[in-house]
Amino acid sequence: MCLIIIDIQNDYFAGGTMELVGMPEAAANARLLLDAYCAAGLPVIHVQHLAARPDATFFIPGTPGAEINQIAAPIASEPVVVKHFPNSFRETGLLDLLKSKQITNLTICGAMSHMCIDTTVRAAFDLGFTCTLAADACATRDLTFEGHIVPAADVHAAYMSALSLVFARVTATATVIEELKRP
Repeated sequence: MCLIIIDIQNDYFAGGTMELVGMPEAAANARLLLDAYCAAGLPVIHVQHLAARPDATFFIPGTPGAEINQIAAPIASEPVVVKHFPNSFRETGLLDLLKSKQITNLTICGAMSHMCIDTTVRAAFDLGFTCTLAADACATRDLTFEGHIVPAADVHAAYMSALSLVFARVTATATVIEELKRP
């Protein structure tokens, strides 16, 4: 088992260039997961998105917004995988890192529910991993489609619902932590 914490970076918090709804709460839950995995002696991998497109407006390398937020910052020697696409496996060393540790079960959390969480969970499933998604340790934002505003809560619920059908067991942070305590 391994915890993967995706894109809990400063640009997603108040004052950042892409503030998400509920990010402080999601990050606090990610921290609870991080602490629980560390206490259980299980591996944790952080994923950090650094923009590679010249027209990017957030996660610009070298800026404070691209840094992993202190709430869920890596501790000890936890690896940080840098990515440039929503899918945390695309053109990164994540798959090789997981294979080298013979990991087959993943717990995933982070941001954004409708982008990097969705694409990473689906990719992990396609690669043969068993995934658990801590829904309350993920955050997103309002979206607009054809002039209609879709509230962040609805975006999040729709993606968690879709992922729970086949790709992951979607549950709460407290459930994941309780399960870690079982022998």
